[in-house]
Amino acid sequence: MPVHDNLSAPEVIANPYPYFHQLREEDPVHWNEWWGGWVLTRHDDVQASFQDRRLSADRMSPFLKGLAKEASGDLHPSFRLFAKWMVFTDPPVHTRLRMLVNKAFTPRRVEGLRTRIQAVVDEMLDRLMPAGRMELIHDFAYLLPVTVIAELLGVPATDHENIKNWSDEITLFIFGAIGVPDRRQRAQRAMSELAGYLQAIITERRDAPQDDLISALIAAQEQDDALSDEEIVATCSLVLFGGHETTTNLISSSTHALLRNPAQMEKLRNDPTLIGTAVEEFLRYDGPSKAMVRIGGEDFELRGKPIKKGQRLLLLQSAANHDPERFDNPDDLDVTRAPNPHVAFGYGIHFCLGAPLARIETAVTINTLLRRLPNLRLDVDPGQLEWQPQIVSRALKALPVAF
Repeated sequence: MPVHDNLSAPEVIANPYPYFHQLREEDPVHWNEWWGGWVLTRHDDVQASFQDRRLSADRMSPFLKGLAKEASGDLHPSFRLFAKWMVFTDPPVHTRLRMLVNKAFTPRRVEGLRTRIQAVVDEMLDRLMPAGRMELIHDFAYLLPVTVIAELLGVPATDHENIKNWSDEITLFIFGAIGVPDRRQRAQRAMSELAGYLQAIITERRDAPQDDLISALIAAQEQDDALSDEEIVATCSLVLFGGHETTTNLISSSTHALLRNPAQMEKLRNDPTLIGTAVEEFLRYDGPSKAMVRIGGEDFELRGKPIKKGQRLLLLQSAANHDPERFDNPDDLDVTRAPNPHVAFGYGIHFCLGAPLARIETAVTINTLLRRLPNLRLDVDPGQLEWQPQIVSRALKALPVAF
């Protein structure tokens, strides 16, 4: 069967794994004409590429240079903030930002949220349970992460809906939404509004610090170095976006995985102590990050293929996480799987800063759903479920459940 190039084909969006298996077996370093770059599918190649200094995470600078030559150059100002997101920077800029942010985003601060996360989950279920059904994403999965991450930053609860709306618009650009011609303009407007909103809070916190992440970022210093207001705005917008968008998708895809695998759901329900390995398996099996993009920083060869400076590479985490060379029965869900060397959070210096928080939120949520909703079931024909048409993200549009 010939390898086709359309990463947005309906069958690839709905279930990408057969296509990824074919790519990995027949052409693991594949030039995708439709996307305009190389696609990597083997675990060893993807993991190594995350650490390869010949590759750059900075895909925003080339974009901005191209944008400056277009008539639509008015997009420039707000997109400069995207370029300051840590995920789009290389050392030494990335090293400096990560070191300063690590001082504020500590494991102790994240672990301290566990009790609050449990309370929020229980409050939402108390409200939803009398109805006997819900659309899990809209009614539940997006509300938890946005509530928690906003409280972590120190954003007023009354503004959570605005944050969700801004994030949805930014998603269209960052995750490469297909079929949305004005996605750049919409993301630009959202980022501009979000930046103004965050700047006002930063100004307040400089005068009156509180016990929140924004105040901690202001206070963070390393050898007389500190984050500028623009860097704090960029970091906070990244935390708000990454801290709830991907976790929403992880909660919904984890629930979906269990509903598709009732024996595994019962195993976890009967032994909640398995939640640690279960969350890692949810991330591997059908995690929210389908791929990450890198840019060639120089000419080199990979498996005999000529990678040129400036060319794009799509590191397909979802394909790597189903590589039979690294995982036994990779297409099976196994909540006891260990070890589990998935690359769902990336690898190396760009390993996801928010991974501990995403793990806690998902663990608390899934165990609570299984404990409090013993008859949890899909409330629609499985064939009716639809996935967002995105290249780098794996996200259900809706997940109706009954209980």
